[in-house]
Amino acid sequence: MPPPAYQHIVALGSSFASGPGIAPYADKTAWRSKLNYPSILADLLGAKLTDRSSSGVTTAHISRQRQRTGLTTRSPQLDRFPSDADLVTLTAGGNDLGYIGGMIKLACAGRLTNPLLRPVARLLRHGSPVAVTESDVANVAEAIARIVSAVRDEAPNARIVLVEYLTVVGPDTVPLTRDVPLTQAQLSEFRLVADSLVRVFAEAASLSGADVVPMSEISAAHALGSEDPWVVGMPDKLTDLIRHPPFHPNAAGMEATALAIADHLRQP
Repeated sequence: MPPPAYQHIVALGSSFASGPGIAPYADKTAWRSKLNYPSILADLLGAKLTDRSSSGVTTAHISRQRQRTGLTTRSPQLDRFPSDADLVTLTAGGNDLGYIGGMIKLACAGRLTNPLLRPVARLLRHGSPVAVTESDVANVAEAIARIVSAVRDEAPNARIVLVEYLTVVGPDTVPLTRDVPLTQAQLSEFRLVADSLVRVFAEAASLSGADVVPMSEISAAHALGSEDPWVVGMPDKLTDLIRHPPFHPNAAGMEATALAIADHLRQP
């Protein structure tokens, strides 16, 4: 059965929606790929797309705070929200919890084995990963629920779908490798952060009544180290970090996410 017809999709969120590292780009200052899951979903549904996703945003950047990226300043993603939107996707909250940014910092530290660079490595290790508390989970869930409420105020006919983060650290992820220069203890800590994000989405859905697409579960067998990963590890050269940011979805992961959303939309 085909998914219901939608006319106008609005995509909100951070890098797991925008698609950094996946060329070509619709907006390189936002690291917004033309092959991210919102774009693929719009093609699948034959719908118009307004894609406001941008790498690095927190929930505050979606609702009320401007985002600065280099020389570019972006308005909050909810500004001038299209009232005719009938499908809204949202992937956010990871940056609020220091998730992928913390992984990248520690992975860079793990690569800096030159004794002269040890002070830099120590600096990178400081404060990561963040110990996520129950209060953190509740605060981010409430922030997402407020975003959902604001969307409903502007586009009352929209179906709102919370799209979870893909699993990065899975059962096949091996520590201290070239593409995963993290210890087993660090990997375990980031698994806990990822688990906290799943709880964030569940609580946000409970508070707001929005749908959830459980990409964490769907992608569990496609984490780093699996035969068919939907995420990428560290690039060979640290100088490639900007062009190929690690621990983010690859093209296969974006396609799988779009297909999972389309499948979810077939449900009433």
